[in-house]
Amino acid sequence: METYHDVLGEGSKVRFGAVSYNQVLDALGRTGKLEEAIALFDRMLKEHDPPRSITVNLGTYNVMADAYCLARRFQDAITVFGRMGEQKCTPDALSYNNLIEQLGRNKLVAEAEELYKEMGERGINPDDYTYVLLVEACFGVDKVDDAAAYFQKMVELGMRPNATAYNKVIGGLVNVVRLDEAKNVFDQMLEKEVKPNVGSYELLLKGFVDSGRLEDGLKTLKDLLLDDGVTLSQEMKELVEEALRKEGRDEEMGKLYEDVEREKAERLAREAEEKARAEALAAEEEERKKREAAEKEAAAARASAAAIEAILGWKKDAAKEESPAAGGEEENRSETYVESKPTDAPKGEVLAEAKEW
Repeated sequence: METYHDVLGEGSKVRFGAVSYNQVLDALGRTGKLEEAIALFDRMLKEHDPPRSITVNLGTYNVMADAYCLARRFQDAITVFGRMGEQKCTPDALSYNNLIEQLGRNKLVAEAEELYKEMGERGINPDDYTYVLLVEACFGVDKVDDAAAYFQKMVELGMRPNATAYNKVIGGLVNVVRLDEAKNVFDQMLEKEVKPNVGSYELLLKGFVDSGRLEDGLKTLKDLLLDDGVTLSQEMKELVEEALRKEGRDEEMGKLYEDVEREKAERLAREAEEKARAEALAAEEEERKKREAAEKEAAAARASAAAIEAILGWKKDAAKEESPAAGGEEENRSETYVESKPTDAPKGEVLAEAKEW
């Protein structure tokens, strides 16, 4: 703070960008010096305009909203958030998410939902994280149906929740022992081709075991073990083993592992067989294409040869027709030609000359 007063204080002629001032605001807010943060914020607003310009941006309001939330002055946080328009700062989805998260964590769900509605009114599209935050906030105050509705809205809008988002819904439903609904959400995750992680399985597994639905728990455990990308934690293994011991079914855990290994081996064999079949079909298809290409090439060669032969034959016939006609014409012409003579020549002379020629 001594450095701040020397370099950025009111008596200083130095003017840095908003980032520098926002860092000081953030430090004050996070260390509980809210009144000092408010004083700096007010000064920034006062000196925002030239000639003594201190930049105020979207980050400034976000930092101050955080500072108020940390001091549990949530209404002040909402108020300062609403003042963004004074400096022509338009909040974005990130700004709303930041405040919705703070409100949700402190169980102020109604206020968080009001901000969500405001986003729509201002034409700001909520993103997937907005809905995740609302889901968490609603589960935090046991508004289970509202949480499920927000999640469903997220899916309907074409967003693609990841496994973490699904787990929040599964976990929330498990906590209120709505296990069938939790299983439906898990199944929906598979239908949407979102790969479950270990948490997805273990949330369901623990829920089933704790509620006495051991058979469903064992089925979930088997699915987990069959998923090559997931490893069962020691804690969950012991949880299931303890539940089986209580029912005198100690041997079933070993049998379950044997069944899993057998099914994995059968699956690998099927996959190898399908791969070999696919490779054989691909090779057969390749041979068929080669045959077709060769047949097309041979047909094209035959057509080309036939065309050449036809052209040569046509030329030969044309030559035969042209040669005798020309000779005969000359012959006839030489035999019948009579040189014209003046009509006043004696008849006998004309005949004599014609005969001589």
